[in-house]
Amino acid sequence: MARRPGAEPLTARLHKALHRARIGVRKAGVDYFRGDGSDWLALVALLISVPAIAAATLWHPQWVGPTALVLPVIAGGLLLRPANLLALYGTSAAALIVEAALFGPYDEGPDRITPGTVLVVAAVGLFGLLIAQFRSRVGVPWRRGGTMLFDLRERIRVQSKLPRLPQGWHREMALRPAGGQSFSGDFVVASRTQGGNILEVVLTDVSGKGMDAASRSLLLSGAFGGLLGSLPPHGFLPAANGYLLRQDWDEGFATSIHLVLDLESGDYELLSAGHLPALQLSAGTGRWEEKTGTGPLLGVYDGAQFDPVKGRLRPGDVLMMFTDGLVESADRDLTEGIDRLTGEADRYVAGGFTGAAWHLIETVAKDVNDDRALLLICRDA
Repeated sequence: MARRPGAEPLTARLHKALHRARIGVRKAGVDYFRGDGSDWLALVALLISVPAIAAATLWHPQWVGPTALVLPVIAGGLLLRPANLLALYGTSAAALIVEAALFGPYDEGPDRITPGTVLVVAAVGLFGLLIAQFRSRVGVPWRRGGTMLFDLRERIRVQSKLPRLPQGWHREMALRPAGGQSFSGDFVVASRTQGGNILEVVLTDVSGKGMDAASRSLLLSGAFGGLLGSLPPHGFLPAANGYLLRQDWDEGFATSIHLVLDLESGDYELLSAGHLPALQLSAGTGRWEEKTGTGPLLGVYDGAQFDPVKGRLRPGDVLMMFTDGLVESADRDLTEGIDRLTGEADRYVAGGFTGAAWHLIETVAKDVNDDRALLLICRDA
Protein backbone atom coordinates (compact mmCIF):
# COMPACT_ATOMS: atom_id res chain seq x y z
CA MET A 1 0.00 0.00 0.00
CA ALA A 2 1.50 3.31 -1.06
CA ARG A 3 2.27 5.84 1.62
CA ARG A 4 0.52 9.21 1.36
CA PRO A 5 2.75 12.15 0.40
CA GLY A 6 4.13 13.90 3.49
CA ALA A 7 3.16 11.07 5.86
CA GLU A 8 5.82 9.97 8.33
CA PRO A 9 6.99 6.38 8.36
CA LEU A 10 5.64 4.11 11.11
CA THR A 11 9.01 3.86 12.86
CA ALA A 12 9.29 7.66 13.08
CA ARG A 13 5.77 7.94 14.57
CA LEU A 14 6.55 5.19 17.08
CA HIS A 15 9.81 6.89 17.99
CA LYS A 16 8.01 10.22 18.63
CA ALA A 17 5.28 8.53 20.66
CA LEU A 18 7.88 6.74 22.78
CA HIS A 19 9.77 10.00 23.28
CA ARG A 20 6.59 11.81 24.40
CA ALA A 21 5.75 9.00 26.80
CA ARG A 22 9.27 9.03 28.25
CA ILE A 23 9.15 12.81 28.74
CA GLY A 24 5.72 12.56 30.36
CA VAL A 25 6.83 9.86 32.79
CA ARG A 26 9.96 11.82 33.67
CA LYS A 27 7.97 15.02 34.24
CA ALA A 28 5.43 13.17 36.37
CA GLY A 29 8.24 11.65 38.44
CA VAL A 30 9.91 15.02 38.97
CA ASP A 31 6.60 16.68 39.88
CA TYR A 32 5.80 13.88 42.31
CA PHE A 33 9.19 14.16 43.99
CA ARG A 34 8.73 17.93 44.34
CA GLY A 35 5.22 17.45 45.67
CA ASP A 36 3.54 19.16 42.68
CA GLY A 37 2.16 16.06 40.98
CA SER A 38 -0.70 13.67 41.60
CA ASP A 39 -0.41 10.96 44.24
CA TRP A 40 -2.33 8.37 42.25
CA LEU A 41 0.76 6.24 41.67
CA ALA A 42 1.45 6.00 45.40
CA LEU A 43 -2.24 5.31 46.05
CA VAL A 44 -2.32 2.41 43.58
CA ALA A 45 0.89 0.94 44.99
CA LEU A 46 -0.38 1.13 48.57
CA LEU A 47 -3.80 -0.28 47.64
CA ILE A 48 -2.05 -3.26 46.06
CA SER A 49 0.19 -3.72 49.10
CA VAL A 50 -2.76 -4.09 51.50
CA PRO A 51 -4.16 -7.36 50.06
CA ALA A 52 -0.60 -8.60 49.55
CA ILE A 53 0.16 -8.09 53.26
CA ALA A 54 -3.18 -9.66 54.21
CA ALA A 55 -2.43 -12.71 52.07
CA ALA A 56 1.02 -13.04 53.64
CA THR A 57 -0.57 -12.83 57.10
CA LEU A 58 -3.03 -15.60 56.27
CA TRP A 59 -0.25 -17.72 54.79
CA HIS A 60 2.36 -17.30 57.55
CA PRO A 61 1.10 -15.24 60.52
CA GLN A 62 4.20 -16.01 62.60
CA TRP A 63 6.35 -13.97 60.18
CA VAL A 64 3.80 -11.43 58.94
CA GLY A 65 1.57 -10.48 61.85
CA PRO A 66 -1.83 -8.78 61.53
CA THR A 67 -0.32 -5.50 62.72
CA ALA A 68 1.82 -5.42 59.55
CA LEU A 69 -1.03 -3.44 58.00
CA VAL A 70 0.31 -0.38 59.80
CA LEU A 71 3.13 -0.21 57.22
CA PRO A 72 0.98 0.97 54.27
CA VAL A 73 -1.03 3.10 56.70
CA ILE A 74 2.16 4.94 57.81
CA ALA A 75 3.34 5.31 54.22
CA GLY A 76 -0.06 6.67 53.24
CA GLY A 77 0.07 9.30 55.96
CA LEU A 78 3.34 10.56 54.46
CA LEU A 79 2.51 10.23 50.76
CA LEU A 80 -1.22 10.67 50.19
CA ARG A 81 -3.67 13.50 50.34
CA PRO A 82 -6.41 13.19 53.00
CA ALA A 83 -9.14 12.17 50.52
CA ASN A 84 -7.07 9.35 49.01
CA LEU A 85 -5.87 8.35 52.46
CA LEU A 86 -9.45 7.52 53.45
CA ALA A 87 -9.66 5.06 50.54
CA LEU A 88 -6.51 3.36 51.81
CA TYR A 89 -7.95 3.19 55.32
CA GLY A 90 -11.12 1.60 53.98
CA THR A 91 -9.09 -1.05 52.18
CA SER A 92 -7.04 -1.74 55.33
CA ALA A 93 -10.22 -2.06 57.42
CA ALA A 94 -11.65 -4.53 54.89
CA ALA A 95 -8.41 -6.54 55.05
CA LEU A 96 -8.68 -6.71 58.87
CA ILE A 97 -12.29 -7.90 58.61
CA VAL A 98 -11.33 -10.63 56.14
CA GLU A 99 -8.43 -11.75 58.33
CA ALA A 100 -10.66 -11.85 61.43
CA ALA A 101 -13.30 -13.86 59.59
CA LEU A 102 -10.81 -16.43 58.25
CA PHE A 103 -8.78 -16.73 61.47
CA GLY A 104 -11.84 -17.14 63.67
CA PRO A 105 -12.45 -15.81 67.22
CA TYR A 106 -9.40 -14.20 68.84
CA ASP A 107 -9.64 -16.36 71.97
CA GLU A 108 -8.93 -19.57 70.02
CA GLY A 109 -5.24 -18.98 69.30
CA PRO A 110 -2.35 -16.54 69.46
CA ASP A 111 -2.47 -15.59 65.73
CA ARG A 112 -6.03 -14.28 65.78
CA ILE A 113 -7.10 -10.68 65.26
CA THR A 114 -7.42 -9.21 68.75
CA PRO A 115 -9.01 -5.92 69.81
CA GLY A 116 -5.48 -4.67 70.49
CA THR A 117 -4.57 -5.27 66.85
CA VAL A 118 -7.53 -3.18 65.71
CA LEU A 119 -6.66 -0.42 68.17
CA VAL A 120 -3.01 -0.29 67.02
CA VAL A 121 -3.94 -0.02 63.33
CA ALA A 122 -6.66 2.56 64.10
CA ALA A 123 -4.30 4.68 66.25
CA VAL A 124 -1.62 4.69 63.55
CA GLY A 125 -4.27 5.60 60.99
CA LEU A 126 -5.44 8.52 63.13
CA PHE A 127 -1.91 9.91 63.44
CA GLY A 128 -1.39 9.45 59.70
CA LEU A 129 -4.59 11.37 58.95
CA LEU A 130 -3.50 14.22 61.24
CA ILE A 131 -0.13 14.39 59.46
CA ALA A 132 -1.79 14.39 56.05
CA GLN A 133 -4.19 17.16 57.06
CA PHE A 134 -1.31 19.23 58.42
CA ARG A 135 0.64 18.81 55.16
CA SER A 136 -2.45 19.72 53.17
CA ARG A 137 -3.06 22.84 55.26
CA VAL A 138 0.54 24.02 55.06
CA GLY A 139 0.83 23.13 51.38
CA VAL A 140 4.32 21.62 51.74
CA PRO A 141 4.48 17.86 51.10
CA TRP A 142 6.89 15.89 53.22
CA ARG A 143 8.99 15.09 50.16
CA ARG A 144 9.59 18.80 49.61
CA GLY A 145 9.34 20.17 53.14
CA GLY A 146 12.69 18.90 54.36
CA THR A 147 14.41 20.01 51.14
CA MET A 148 12.92 23.49 51.48
CA LEU A 149 14.10 23.87 55.09
CA PHE A 150 17.56 22.63 54.15
CA ASP A 151 17.69 25.14 51.28
CA LEU A 152 16.62 27.97 53.59
CA ARG A 153 19.26 27.03 56.14
CA GLU A 154 21.99 27.01 53.49
CA ARG A 155 20.85 30.36 52.09
CA ILE A 156 21.01 31.92 55.54
CA ARG A 157 24.47 30.44 56.04
CA VAL A 158 25.75 31.75 52.69
CA GLN A 159 24.21 35.17 53.27
CA SER A 160 25.88 35.39 56.69
CA LYS A 161 29.35 34.82 55.30
CA LEU A 162 31.64 37.81 55.60
CA PRO A 163 33.33 39.04 52.41
CA ARG A 164 37.04 38.57 51.93
CA LEU A 165 39.15 41.36 53.35
CA PRO A 166 42.37 42.77 51.87
CA GLN A 167 45.78 41.86 53.18
CA GLY A 168 46.36 43.17 56.67
CA TRP A 169 42.84 42.40 57.88
CA HIS A 170 41.26 39.31 59.44
CA ARG A 171 37.62 38.53 60.24
CA GLU A 172 36.01 35.82 62.36
CA MET A 173 32.32 35.09 62.72
CA ALA A 174 30.53 32.36 64.68
CA LEU A 175 26.81 31.85 65.18
CA ARG A 176 25.28 29.20 67.41
CA PRO A 177 21.46 28.81 67.60
CA ALA A 178 19.66 27.98 70.83
CA GLY A 179 19.35 24.32 71.71
CA GLY A 180 21.56 23.13 68.86
CA GLN A 181 18.89 23.96 66.25
CA SER A 182 19.58 24.90 62.65
CA PHE A 183 17.82 28.28 62.72
CA SER A 184 18.64 31.30 64.81
CA GLY A 185 17.21 34.66 65.74
CA ASP A 186 20.69 36.19 65.30
CA PHE A 187 22.03 36.91 61.84
CA VAL A 188 24.77 38.85 60.07
CA VAL A 189 24.71 40.63 56.71
CA ALA A 190 27.83 42.20 55.26
CA SER A 191 29.01 43.92 52.09
CA ARG A 192 32.01 45.77 50.71
CA THR A 193 30.98 49.05 49.12
CA GLN A 194 32.59 52.03 47.38
CA GLY A 195 34.82 49.90 45.24
CA GLY A 196 35.63 47.52 48.08
CA ASN A 197 37.22 50.17 50.29
CA ILE A 198 34.38 50.22 52.83
CA LEU A 199 33.24 47.20 54.82
CA GLU A 200 29.68 47.36 56.14
CA VAL A 201 28.56 44.70 58.63
CA VAL A 202 25.23 44.49 60.42
CA LEU A 203 24.72 42.14 63.38
CA THR A 204 21.06 41.76 64.35
CA ASP A 205 19.30 40.03 67.23
CA VAL A 206 15.61 39.39 66.53
CA SER A 207 13.24 39.11 69.49
CA GLY A 208 12.73 35.48 70.44
CA LYS A 209 15.17 32.65 69.90
CA GLY A 210 15.73 29.54 67.85
CA MET A 211 12.80 28.31 65.76
CA ASP A 212 10.46 30.87 67.36
CA ALA A 213 12.40 33.70 65.72
CA ALA A 214 13.54 31.80 62.60
CA SER A 215 10.85 33.02 60.20
CA ARG A 216 11.27 36.67 61.20
CA SER A 217 15.04 36.32 61.14
CA LEU A 218 14.89 34.88 57.62
CA LEU A 219 12.65 37.68 56.36
CA LEU A 220 14.72 40.42 57.98
CA SER A 221 18.05 39.00 56.81
CA GLY A 222 16.86 39.10 53.21
CA ALA A 223 15.50 42.63 53.58
CA PHE A 224 18.57 43.93 55.42
CA GLY A 225 20.85 42.32 52.86
CA GLY A 226 19.03 44.21 50.13
CA LEU A 227 19.20 47.51 52.01
CA LEU A 228 22.87 47.23 52.94
CA GLY A 229 25.03 48.92 50.36
CA SER A 230 21.99 50.33 48.55
CA LEU A 231 21.67 53.24 50.99
CA PRO A 232 24.16 55.65 52.54
CA PRO A 233 25.49 54.19 55.82
CA HIS A 234 23.50 56.62 57.99
CA GLY A 235 20.31 55.71 56.12
CA PHE A 236 20.43 51.98 56.78
CA LEU A 237 19.06 51.80 60.34
CA PRO A 238 16.21 54.29 59.71
CA ALA A 239 15.20 52.29 56.64
CA ALA A 240 15.44 49.01 58.59
CA ASN A 241 13.35 50.53 61.37
CA GLY A 242 10.69 51.62 58.90
CA TYR A 243 10.61 48.18 57.28
CA LEU A 244 10.17 46.47 60.65
CA LEU A 245 7.36 48.84 61.62
CA ARG A 246 5.49 48.08 58.39
CA GLN A 247 5.42 44.36 59.23
CA ASP A 248 3.15 45.06 62.22
CA TRP A 249 4.30 41.95 64.09
CA ASP A 250 3.08 41.27 67.63
CA GLU A 251 6.68 40.63 68.70
CA GLY A 252 8.41 42.69 66.08
CA PHE A 253 11.37 44.44 67.66
CA ALA A 254 15.05 43.73 67.08
CA THR A 255 18.42 45.10 68.12
CA SER A 256 21.11 45.79 65.59
CA ILE A 257 24.63 47.18 65.36
CA HIS A 258 26.01 48.56 62.11
CA LEU A 259 29.76 48.82 61.46
CA VAL A 260 31.09 51.04 58.66
CA LEU A 261 34.85 50.45 58.36
CA ASP A 262 37.34 52.12 56.04
CA LEU A 263 39.75 49.33 55.11
CA GLU A 264 42.47 51.75 54.04
CA SER A 265 42.68 54.05 57.06
CA GLY A 266 41.06 51.87 59.73
CA ASP A 267 38.56 54.60 60.63
CA TYR A 268 35.09 53.34 61.47
CA GLU A 269 31.65 54.37 62.62
CA LEU A 270 29.34 52.28 64.79
CA LEU A 271 25.60 52.86 64.70
CA SER A 272 23.48 51.02 67.24
CA ALA A 273 19.76 50.29 67.53
CA GLY A 274 19.44 49.24 71.16
CA HIS A 275 22.26 46.72 70.76
CA LEU A 276 25.02 45.83 73.20
CA PRO A 277 28.22 47.87 72.85
CA ALA A 278 31.09 46.62 70.74
CA LEU A 279 34.48 46.07 72.40
CA GLN A 280 37.75 47.38 70.97
CA LEU A 281 41.10 45.99 72.04
CA SER A 282 43.86 48.59 71.83
CA ALA A 283 47.19 46.99 70.96
CA GLY A 284 49.00 49.88 72.63
CA THR A 285 47.39 49.52 76.05
CA GLY A 286 46.16 45.92 75.95
CA ARG A 287 42.77 47.03 77.32
CA TRP A 288 39.24 46.56 76.03
CA GLU A 289 37.09 49.66 75.54
CA GLU A 290 33.34 49.77 74.98
CA LYS A 291 32.18 51.44 71.76
CA THR A 292 28.52 52.09 71.12
CA GLY A 293 26.26 54.49 69.30
CA THR A 294 22.90 55.62 70.61
CA GLY A 295 19.53 54.68 69.23
CA PRO A 296 16.31 52.85 70.15
CA LEU A 297 15.28 49.30 69.28
CA LEU A 298 14.21 48.65 65.72
CA GLY A 299 10.46 48.41 65.26
CA VAL A 300 9.44 50.46 68.31
CA TYR A 301 8.51 53.86 66.89
CA ASP A 302 8.84 55.80 63.67
CA GLY A 303 11.29 58.64 63.14
CA ALA A 304 13.98 57.18 65.43
CA GLN A 305 17.43 58.79 65.39
CA PHE A 306 20.63 56.76 65.43
CA ASP A 307 23.78 58.65 66.42
CA PRO A 308 27.13 57.03 65.56
CA VAL A 309 30.32 56.70 67.53
CA LYS A 310 33.62 57.00 65.69
CA GLY A 311 36.88 55.18 66.23
CA ARG A 312 39.97 53.80 64.51
CA LEU A 313 41.47 50.33 64.29
CA ARG A 314 45.25 50.66 64.38
CA PRO A 315 47.61 47.79 63.58
CA GLY A 316 47.12 45.06 66.20
CA ASP A 317 43.68 46.34 67.29
CA VAL A 318 40.61 44.10 67.45
CA LEU A 319 36.91 45.00 67.30
CA MET A 320 34.45 42.51 68.78
CA MET A 321 30.66 42.56 68.33
CA PHE A 322 28.26 40.06 69.88
CA THR A 323 24.65 39.41 70.90
CA ASP A 324 23.25 39.25 74.42
CA GLY A 325 22.97 35.45 74.46
CA LEU A 326 26.75 35.30 74.70
CA VAL A 327 27.17 37.46 77.78
CA GLU A 328 23.82 37.49 79.56
CA SER A 329 22.02 34.64 81.32
CA ALA A 330 19.77 33.98 84.29
CA ASP A 331 22.67 33.35 86.68
CA ARG A 332 24.84 36.34 85.74
CA ASP A 333 24.33 39.95 84.76
CA LEU A 334 25.57 41.73 81.66
CA THR A 335 28.69 43.26 83.23
CA GLU A 336 29.88 39.93 84.56
CA GLY A 337 29.31 38.30 81.18
CA ILE A 338 31.30 40.97 79.34
CA ASP A 339 34.15 40.68 81.85
CA ARG A 340 34.26 36.93 81.32
CA LEU A 341 34.26 37.37 77.54
CA THR A 342 37.13 39.87 77.56
CA GLY A 343 39.06 37.71 80.01
CA GLU A 344 38.84 34.73 77.68
CA ALA A 345 39.63 36.87 74.64
CA ASP A 346 42.84 38.11 76.28
CA ARG A 347 44.26 34.60 75.87
CA TYR A 348 44.31 35.07 72.08
CA VAL A 349 46.10 38.41 72.02
CA ALA A 350 49.59 36.95 71.83
CA GLY A 351 48.90 34.19 69.30
CA GLY A 352 46.26 35.90 67.16
CA PHE A 353 42.51 35.49 66.89
CA THR A 354 42.40 32.92 64.11
CA GLY A 355 39.72 30.39 65.05
CA ALA A 356 38.91 32.29 68.23
CA ALA A 357 35.22 33.01 67.61
CA TRP A 358 33.93 29.46 68.03
CA HIS A 359 36.23 28.79 70.96
CA LEU A 360 35.03 31.91 72.74
CA ILE A 361 31.40 30.86 72.37
CA GLU A 362 32.21 27.36 73.63
CA THR A 363 34.06 28.74 76.63
CA VAL A 364 31.90 31.68 77.61
CA ALA A 365 28.39 30.41 76.79
CA LYS A 366 28.53 26.75 75.79
CA ASP A 367 25.33 25.58 77.45
CA VAL A 368 23.20 28.72 77.32
CA ASN A 369 19.78 28.04 75.82
CA ASP A 370 19.84 31.19 73.71
CA ASP A 371 21.09 32.29 70.31
CA ARG A 372 24.70 33.43 70.36
CA ALA A 373 26.69 35.31 67.73
CA LEU A 374 30.21 36.72 67.82
CA LEU A 375 32.03 38.80 65.22
CA LEU A 376 35.72 39.74 65.28
CA ILE A 377 37.44 42.26 63.00
CA CYS A 378 41.23 42.30 63.46
CA ARG A 379 43.87 44.53 61.90
CA ASP A 380 47.18 42.75 61.66
CA ALA A 381 50.12 44.23 63.50
